[in-house]
Amino acid sequence: MEFVTVLADKTKAALAHLYNVTDAKISFEKTNANFAGDYTFVVFPFVRLSKKSPEATGEEIGAFIKNEVPEITGFNVVKGFLNFELSDNYWLEVAQKRVINGVSIPNIGAGKKVVVEYSSPNTNKPLHLGHVRNNVLGLAMCEILAANGYDVIKNNLVNDRGIHICKSMIAWQKWGNGETPESAGIKGDHLVGKYYVEFDKHYRAEVKALVEKGLAEETAKNEASLMQETRQMLQKWEDGDETV
Repeated sequence: MEFVTVLADKTKAALAHLYNVTDAKISFEKTNANFAGDYTFVVFPFVRLSKKSPEATGEEIGAFIKNEVPEITGFNVVKGFLNFELSDNYWLEVAQKRVINGVSIPNIGAGKKVVVEYSSPNTNKPLHLGHVRNNVLGLAMCEILAANGYDVIKNNLVNDRGIHICKSMIAWQKWGNGETPESAGIKGDHLVGKYYVEFDKHYRAEVKALVEKGLAEETAKNEASLMQETRQMLQKWEDGDETV
C-alpha cells in the first residue's frame, strides 16, 4: 500500500476520533520547500468542527497521526498547514525498492553534450574537506546526467597560471629567502599558501598607506607597487619570458 494511502487512512481515523467526522475527503500535497516536512495536510476545513484555532487543530491532528504512524518522526503547523516529516529510513526503503524493481529514467539528454567542471580548487591553497564534498557533488551530477542520456565531459581546470599564482611568486622572491618545502618542513602547497598570505599582508599595508596619503581605495589598490610588479610578472609569464 502506498504510504500516502496509509497517511490518508490515519488522518480519517484522527478526524473521526477527534471530531466525529466520518466522511471527510482527504488529500495531501508536497510540503513547500520553505518549510520542514515531506507531506502537508490542510486543516482549515476542520476548524469549525474543532472550534479551535488552525494551529491548535493542526497540533491535535498531528499528534494523533504521529502516534499511529512510525514513519513520521515529527510534524509542524504553519497557520493551517500541517507538515509531516518522514524518517530517513523510510526514504532509504523507498530508494531500495526502486533500485530492486527498476526505475524508468527519461532519455532526455540523448544526442546532447554537456560539460561539467569540478572541482577546480584554488592552487594557492591546500585542499580540504570542502573539496572532497565538491568532488562528490560533481561526480554525482555527472552520473545523473549520464543516466539521462547526456554525453558528459568531465573537466577539472588546473588553474595554475594567473595573477593569484604570481602573488605567491612575488612574495616568495621578496621575503622567502630561498625557503623550500624541505627547509621549512611543510608540504609544497602549504608553502605556496604561506606566501599567498604574505603577499596579502604586505599589499594591504601598502594600500592602507596610500589611502592615508589621500588616494581613493580603488585607486590605491591599482597603483600599489606590489600589485604592479605582480601584473608585470604575469605579463612576462604569458609572453613566455623564461626568467619568470
